[in-house]
Amino acid sequence: MEQKPAKKMFLQIVKQLRELIMEQRIQPGDKLPSERVLCERLNASRSSVREALRSLELLGLIESRHGGGTFLADVGGHQLVEILSSFILREEKSQKDVHATREMHEREAIRIICAEKELRNLPIWDSLFAQIELQQEVKRAAILRECVIAAGNRLSLKIWIQLHAYSMTSLKDRVTVSEKEALQILIKSMQMGYTEEAIEAYNEWIGQI
Repeated sequence: MEQKPAKKMFLQIVKQLRELIMEQRIQPGDKLPSERVLCERLNASRSSVREALRSLELLGLIESRHGGGTFLADVGGHQLVEILSSFILREEKSQKDVHATREMHEREAIRIICAEKELRNLPIWDSLFAQIELQQEVKRAAILRECVIAAGNRLSLKIWIQLHAYSMTSLKDRVTVSEKEALQILIKSMQMGYTEEAIEAYNEWIGQI
């Protein structure tokens, strides 16, 4: 099966769901096509479809029932899909706004971490620092996700997941050697509570990718 670019998969799945809702008049609470069906229609891998569906579920557009499948959300699901789709389908014209908004959430998460001793001392930072130092495979998005998660704002996390899903940057790629210094300064600055230095290192890193 030919793989479509991962960064496009979320957009295509949302578009497909929107079309199904409109054409088949799917109502809140109705069952959506299975992962297998979506894979066939999108010519996509099961893992890509599953990741996109998880993102939609976090936003509240769909809900999964154990052993029962995936359903359109009961509360305002139709309008949510319509609104989200109308924005996403304009993404080629909105990329600068997408990036800027995503980066706002990332910077704010870094500021929160720097300000809270408990967050600065989380073991994940030492683990990430060591992985980068040893040049192990670390995805860029994984580092940013950990920052947003650590900040503890669930709404911000939901928004970040969606922005990342249709962002055209290479966040899904692994960290390269050239990014090592900026990233390690970012992590150490967060651990020491040096907000300005952390934001400066973040800006330098993002500028590289």
